[in-house]
Amino acid sequence: MKLLIRAVRIIDPQSPFDGLVRDVLLENGLIRQIGEALPVDEDDSSIQRIEPAGLCLSPGWVDLRVSAKDPGYEHKEDLTTVCRAAMLGGFTDIAVLPNTKPVLDSKDTLGYVRQATQGQAVSVHPIAAITKRAEGQDFTDMIDLHHAGAVAFSDGEQPLTHPDLLLKTLQYLRPFNGLLMNRPEEQNLTHFGQMNEGLSSTLLGLKGMPAMAEEMMIERDLRLLEYLYPQSAGRPAETVLHFSTISTARSVELIRQAKQQGLPVSCDVAAHQLAFTDSDLMGFDTNLKVNPPFRLPADREALKQGLADGTIDAVVSDHNPQDDESKNIEFDHADFGIIGLETAFAVVRTHFPDWPLASLIEALTHRPRQILRLPAHTIDENQPATLTVFDPDVEWTYERTASRSKNSPFFGKTLRGKALWIINKGFVESL
Repeated sequence: MKLLIRAVRIIDPQSPFDGLVRDVLLENGLIRQIGEALPVDEDDSSIQRIEPAGLCLSPGWVDLRVSAKDPGYEHKEDLTTVCRAAMLGGFTDIAVLPNTKPVLDSKDTLGYVRQATQGQAVSVHPIAAITKRAEGQDFTDMIDLHHAGAVAFSDGEQPLTHPDLLLKTLQYLRPFNGLLMNRPEEQNLTHFGQMNEGLSSTLLGLKGMPAMAEEMMIERDLRLLEYLYPQSAGRPAETVLHFSTISTARSVELIRQAKQQGLPVSCDVAAHQLAFTDSDLMGFDTNLKVNPPFRLPADREALKQGLADGTIDAVVSDHNPQDDESKNIEFDHADFGIIGLETAFAVVRTHFPDWPLASLIEALTHRPRQILRLPAHTIDENQPATLTVFDPDVEWTYERTASRSKNSPFFGKTLRGKALWIINKGFVESL
């Protein structure tokens, strides 16, 4: 199969063609040629073409945090629909959380995910649980899970509460250069919490979730990381500890300082955190009930600054499908979560328009790949054709979803920027 992409602007900070408008010829899953006005037989019907003007091409986008719900909660999402939603959002690769039923804590459950998604255009990378059933008690066999294809280890939606558990996990992962992903939340401070603790929660009469619940756990985890990797002992170049979905200004500053000290740490932010603050919950819209919750305007600005200066490594969708029975109820009984795969790129482009496009692409491509230890992909000749074709400036209205669930606050909203094709594993999918 041959595919010719005509006059496309290449957006890839790692590519020698970055910023240039070129033709790109793909064949048998590889980038064969890159050049200006590549000569091809215009009558050759075996060559598929992408020719609309003004499009951009980047390496395939990678999402570090997706709740696929399958196995066990297929009424909310299954592996087929999550791949379709990922594809529509421009993602060629997604890392899926272990919080399924059964939990992804054995070779059998990891094998189920890998086998069920083999024929999909999107590559699905399972994150294995650190503890059995993600209950925070007994360890899983992490070495076996690593060999079975786990790209990282996390209890997913459940933070690692006990410091000894986190420290021992870092030690267990050390021999095979494994990655620990933790969602920072001191749950003893957030029991029954519904939204950010502050003026808005007081006015609404809802129990708040204080920012310090996140910040205390980040401080704790960084202290443990420094204990395990003191400056005198030398530190690994790759990330060892990754914080998922940070949300406060203090969190950004703590991680900024840790990076300046050379600690092997990284972090991400959910795209929707750039769009809302806690005052947007005044209408009790359960589609805005997320964890971590939307914080203050100053926190949102700090997140943008963290992205701008590279403190925050990646943007994630934090795709968390919830059915009507979990969302279309009273606010304090509704489940947390937003579906975000189809809108993540556009939400960032819409709500952070000043962020350079190349930096956004870096946060969706090379940095997530480095964090997960996935093979590096760049746009150059004889490189794998794992690509996303997109229009960074087109305006469109989000009206329908491929997900089984509909819990998004962005329905009916006009957004900027959209993926139009993904190319991966020999698939060429028009979106």
